[in-house]
Amino acid sequence: MMTLSVDIWFVNLGLKFSDWIKSFKIGNFDIYFYGCIIAFSVLLALTVASIVAKKTGQDPDTYAELMIWAVVFGIIGARLYYVAFDWDSYKDNLKEIFNLRGGGLAIYGGVIAGSLTAWLYCKKKKLNIRQILDTGFVGVVLAQATGRWSNFVNMECFGGYTENLLAMRLNVAKVNSSMLTEDLLSRMVTVDGVSYIQVHPTFLYESLWNLCLFVVLLLVTRKKRFHGQVFLLYLMGYGVGRFWIEGLRTDQLKIGSTDIAISQVVSVVLCAAALVLYIIGMKKAKEVDSILAKAEAEAEEEIKGTVLEMIEADRKASEEAAAAEVLSQETMENAAATAEKARSEMEEAAGELLESEAESAAAESGEKIDG
Repeated sequence: MMTLSVDIWFVNLGLKFSDWIKSFKIGNFDIYFYGCIIAFSVLLALTVASIVAKKTGQDPDTYAELMIWAVVFGIIGARLYYVAFDWDSYKDNLKEIFNLRGGGLAIYGGVIAGSLTAWLYCKKKKLNIRQILDTGFVGVVLAQATGRWSNFVNMECFGGYTENLLAMRLNVAKVNSSMLTEDLLSRMVTVDGVSYIQVHPTFLYESLWNLCLFVVLLLVTRKKRFHGQVFLLYLMGYGVGRFWIEGLRTDQLKIGSTDIAISQVVSVVLCAAALVLYIIGMKKAKEVDSILAKAEAEAEEEIKGTVLEMIEADRKASEEAAAAEVLSQETMENAAATAEKARSEMEEAAGELLESEAESAAAESGEKIDG
């Protein structure tokens, strides 16, 4: 019976993955899981951005069109960034620059190039770039959370030695040798004939960090104070996490011959710039709120005054109507009294007339009898 070799082993969690493969074939063509995960992440980013756009009254189709351009130029930017800071690996073989299947993409290069692409797109379409970045990067950060698992399937982008709960052992034979450090090799262990390095699973750290950041950005989106707020929070949140995680990794891109990791420098710069812009944005938002509150108070006072004038006018109109009604009532009562008096006088006159006629008739009768 053939024994499977364990290639990835979370030693403290008891999780083992044997005979790990990084690709599969369709005919004679190799399909890499790395690429499949990246493609899925791009579609996930577009889906999330479209949902957020719809809920915030934007046209979701805008993001579908923008995503095409952003992905193309984002990949170019990510590659150029990586090559620029690892030039020694490419200067003697320039054709290798175009070999994307060999790996070598830097996320910050993609973020910078994608953001510039969005800026140009919005300028042409006359869209609000800050609102576009807010909406788009809610999806981007979730895509980064899932996209980091492409590093897991490729057994790359890990950190130095650790014994923590999430410590991960990797089969040295399947790891890119450029990512191995002397410290890792000196701590290498052999189990059942397989040599392992034990490392920080930095892909997992960043995936979880980005997932938490996604939740934060999603919550802020519902109550943001100004356009650009979500994007600036992304730059700060991702920058802090990346600075920490980059310090653990063994495949850092360095500035020249120094030991300074370029991603840590970029993280600090972007964090500082985003923080300044965030403070300015919040200050302006408070000023706008203050102006709106003042305008609202003035409008409320004006409305209140108008309402009081209307109430007073209505009161006066009611009093005048009531007075007119009383006057009308008195007039009617006077007319009724006059009519009653006239009727009484007519009745009295009629009575006197009848009495007079009766006396006349009686007198005539007496005269006839005497005669």
